[in-house]
This record gives sequence, C-alpha cells and structure tokens, in this order.
Amino acid sequence: MNYVREYWRQIESGQIITSRRVAAVYKRLVAEMDEAQRDKTTKYYFSEEAGERPIVFAEQFCKQSQGTIGEPLRLELFQKAYVQALFGFLERDTGYRRFRETMFLVGRKNGKTTLLAAIALYLLVGDYEGAAEIYSIATKRDQAKITLTAAVNMVKQSPELRAIVKKRRNDIYFPATASTFQALASESNTLDGLNSHAVIIDELHAIRDRGLYEVMKQSTSSRRQPLIIMITTAGTLRESVYDDIYEIAKDIADGKTDKDGKPLEPTFLPVLYELDEKSEWTNPQMWIKANPGLGRIKQYATLANFVERAKTSVADLPGVLTKDFNVREVAGTVWLSFEEIKSDATFEMSEVYDTYAIGGCDLSATTDLTCATLLIRRSASDPTVYVLQHYFLPQKKLDLLDERNTNEAPYKIWHERGLLTACEGNRVDYSDVTAWFCQMRDEYKIDPIKIGYDRALAGYWVDEMTANGFEMNSVAQGPFTWSQPMREMGAAFADKIVNYNKNPMLVWCLSNTAVKKSGVNNIQPVKTSDKRRIDGTVSLLNAWVVYVRDYEDYMYAVGD
Repeated sequence: MNYVREYWRQIESGQIITSRRVAAVYKRLVAEMDEAQRDKTTKYYFSEEAGERPIVFAEQFCKQSQGTIGEPLRLELFQKAYVQALFGFLERDTGYRRFRETMFLVGRKNGKTTLLAAIALYLLVGDYEGAAEIYSIATKRDQAKITLTAAVNMVKQSPELRAIVKKRRNDIYFPATASTFQALASESNTLDGLNSHAVIIDELHAIRDRGLYEVMKQSTSSRRQPLIIMITTAGTLRESVYDDIYEIAKDIADGKTDKDGKPLEPTFLPVLYELDEKSEWTNPQMWIKANPGLGRIKQYATLANFVERAKTSVADLPGVLTKDFNVREVAGTVWLSFEEIKSDATFEMSEVYDTYAIGGCDLSATTDLTCATLLIRRSASDPTVYVLQHYFLPQKKLDLLDERNTNEAPYKIWHERGLLTACEGNRVDYSDVTAWFCQMRDEYKIDPIKIGYDRALAGYWVDEMTANGFEMNSVAQGPFTWSQPMREMGAAFADKIVNYNKNPMLVWCLSNTAVKKSGVNNIQPVKTSDKRRIDGTVSLLNAWVVYVRDYEDYMYAVGD
C-alpha cells in the first residue's frame, strides 16, 4: 500500500489536521512520485515495495517493549508514511536510498523511541549492508542507551529476532552480516575512525556539541546508502546544533531554493510536527499538529492537564511549549522569550555606512569573553535599532575549551565565521577591542558619539580609547542604572525593532540572560547558570544606558 499517498489524501481532505510544513512536504513527495512515473529520466523514483519493507519488518517481527509487552508492534499511519518515504525514494541510477539525513520533529510521548528502535533493528538485520555499524548517540550515555535498550527489549519479546540477533555486553550483534548496534556517548574528538551505516539521534536538542554531530556525519562517508535519523522535540537550549539543523529542515520544508533555483538538499527529509503559531497551544483542536499520535499513542487527558498547569505556571510553560508543541523557547527563568529574541532581519554594512552610533562594551575579565557593541539609528523616521557586535576570547581559552570539549558554546564555529577574535596568549588584548572600534569608524564611517563601559574593569583601555578620539562614558553596573534601560531594551526586542543581523552569539547571550529583581521595580541581568555567558547582553545594555541617557543629543546628531 502507498501510505505516503494515503496520508496526503487524508491531509488534503481535512480528515487529518497537521502542521503547515508537514502538509507541504507530503504534497511535494506525492508530486515527485507522480513526476517520476511520467518521466523515467528523473534522478529519483519511488518504490512502494522498498518503502514497505521496514514497515512489514517492524509489524511482523518487532514486539512492544513497554506497556502491553510482547504484543505485535502496530504503526500509525503518520509513522508508516514517514518510514515509507524515508526508505521508498531511491536513486534511479543506483537503486540506493535517496534520503541520507532526516529530521522528524514530534511532541514527546508520540512513540518516537519505539519507532527508532524498530528502524534500528531493520537497519541491522534487513538493509543488506555488510558489517553495518549502527549507533545511537547522545552527550550522556543514559540518553544514548534509551533507543538501544528499547531495541534489546524488542528482541527479547520476538522469537524470530531472538534466534538471529545476539545481545552482547555493549551492543546488539547480527552474526549473518557481522553488523552491530551500540550506544555512544563520548567527546567528539574520540570518535574518529567509525564507519557508520546509520546514526540515530534521539533528542537532538540535548546535544550541545556540534562536533559530535559533525564527526558522526563524516563517519558515514564511505557507506553506499548511509542514514542519519534525528527524532526530537524542540528543547530550551538555543543556538545549539538543533537550531542549525532546524533552520535547514524548515527551509527545505518551505520549498526554498538555492541561488540557481534548485531545491535545497534533496537528500534531506524534514517532517516537522509543530504548531504553526505559538498561540495555538491553548486550542485543543490544534494540539494534533505537534502530536500526530494524540488519542492513540499519547493520552489527550494528560496533555490537557499539562496545558492547564502551564497557563498559570511560568516555570511549566517553556517545557510544555518546547516538548509538547515544538515551539522553540528558552528556559522559564530567562528574561526574554525566544519569540521575542528571534529575528530574521538582516542588513548589509553599506546600509549603516556613514552613520552615528552609541558604543557599549563588556570587558569582563581578561581571561574570559569580551564583547564590543555599536547601536545605530539611521534616521529619526526609521525606528529600527541596528546592532553590530564583535566578541573576543583568548586563544588559549579557546584551545582549552575545545580540548576539554566543555560544550559551553560553538566558539570555534563563531571564530571561523568572523564573529569572534581569538586574542593571542591567555588574555584578552584590549587593544584588539580598540582596533575593532577604529575599524568600524575608519572603514565604515560609523562614528560612536559616546561609548558606555564598566569602569571597574576598564583599566588602561579607557586611556587608549580616548587617545584614539573616542568619548568614553562610565556606566555603573547595577539595578539602579540598568532597570529602566533594560525594560526599554526588552520592549524594543518584543516590538521587533532591533536588527542585530542574526548574530548567533547575541541570541545565545540573550537566551542565557535571566532577571534578578530587587526593591520595588529594580531589575538587572544575571546568568541562568554558571556555564552560560551574558557578555553580549551586558555590552548592548551598557550601550542602551547611554542611548536612553543621551537620547536627545544622539538623535540630534542622527537627524531626520
């Protein structure tokens, strides 16, 4: 049976309510099927039989490992359509699978671990790959073992699988093809040398180390038809590998094309069960968009209880939004919501050329992260606040973080993108900060009329900046100074008038920023945890203090 076509038929007719992006993907898949039937020269074609093989395997040989233990596994239509699409689209020239990577975004308790375990066993036993290496990966071993444990329990309940598959100390072994399935949780720089046939990532949002993902992806490069499967909820950790992959998946689902008009990454299958609008989380009719197993796998009453509690609990709301409805959000203690932080607005340097600015800086300690900021208004008639930021970190600190694989942040990637300067040695060289401000002024004619800084940490830097012609304004670091500017800055983000050029380091810092309240109305930024950094937030806030304090003088300089 063609489950992909049947699923799309029920979506199109309104029998099934689903997310806009899921509908778009299945509509396109059916259109590609039809085109491949008419035109035998297309690069890919659909084989109903090849796509149905893993479904038959799962339902015939895999048994329930939880709940009604030992009962045959029965996949829902949304699961069958996904599996058939994943395995049924083939390369016309080779007959190998088209899709090499997939993101299946679905609310918690919709049977994702059971589905992953069944797919893993099929890849181990029925995928015709000699010495296949299948890995379940995570940053922590307990998380990595969840899918493996479910697979082991399935084997125990199945006489057919139990007869041919062996459970060893650290893996499942299929002697007929010398294939293995094991869980890995390790530092990314210790995983070189693997030859992965399939990589399974349960809860991608929990992986902080992009290096782990990259190493595992590279480990599939010598296989004929490798597969990377990511089944996940949204989570609250922002600017992680999850956000990067989600952006790719979203663009593919939306049908975006490259500069030549060709589809983006045709070997990537995105199936994103999510709310189309954040406001839908209180509408029970929309819950199924992120929970396709609602009422059959996931209990409606349980979800309803979660929602009712979240309506009155700030602490519970982020968990419900991210894990039940796949709305990207930050932790409940964070100052701004992810919806308020996130902006797709960008600008070219030519658009802020020859402008006046307000500067800000958070120098932190000399051995830690430092951030320089320029806040720019182009004219009084344009309410947009343009933000330029650059970050600085000692090279030795960068090397140490990489060596220890602390997962603090993807500093190396940001350094490669030109967002971060690695200062020689083990200290931030404040002269590098001065050089950045000078470059912005001399090369782009962005002239900061004043620069706000923390006098407690500035040291000789103020004299150096003054000698280079900058007017420096000290900003006392505390709630008395920060409260009102912080409120105004938060309102500007909420109103989407801050254009920070999609700087991921600022998004990360804002996502790490909580609020400490004191007195009646006083607030100040604090870190959500010791390992998080808020230097970008504080640097921008120091600039915002000067912006509010000297607003009339600044806007007079900016003009109409």
